[in-house]
Amino acid sequence: MLAWAADGVVLLHLLFIAFVVAGAALLPRWPRLVWLHGPALLWGIWVEAAGAACPLTPLENRLRALAGAQGYAGGFVEHYLLPLLYPAGLTRGTQGALALLVVLVNLLLYARWWRRRRAGTPTSRTSRPGM
Repeated sequence: MLAWAADGVVLLHLLFIAFVVAGAALLPRWPRLVWLHGPALLWGIWVEAAGAACPLTPLENRLRALAGAQGYAGGFVEHYLLPLLYPAGLTRGTQGALALLVVLVNLLLYARWWRRRRAGTPTSRTSRPGM
């Protein structure tokens, strides 16, 4: 069960990263989500830019250790995602580039959402007349 819990933490971690990177794309449909996405985005940028560890990584490692498996050194991004993207591994420069990428993607998504809101374009199905 503990190994499954560790796998669940990995899944949660992946979903959180996806939400941080592209959660702003959900704002036209669910504008109030900004109150969750904004703090998540700031946290994700800070973790990458500062080289900090996300609390989910030690939790996963602890669950794996309790299940009799071995944890890993480094962070989640370094262990799971970077081998897919960068074979050399994680460096501070790579972390900075990832943080910048997240900022740029979200600047574009938030700008698009904000422009639509200011133009009076309906932001969700429920806000359209007749829906």
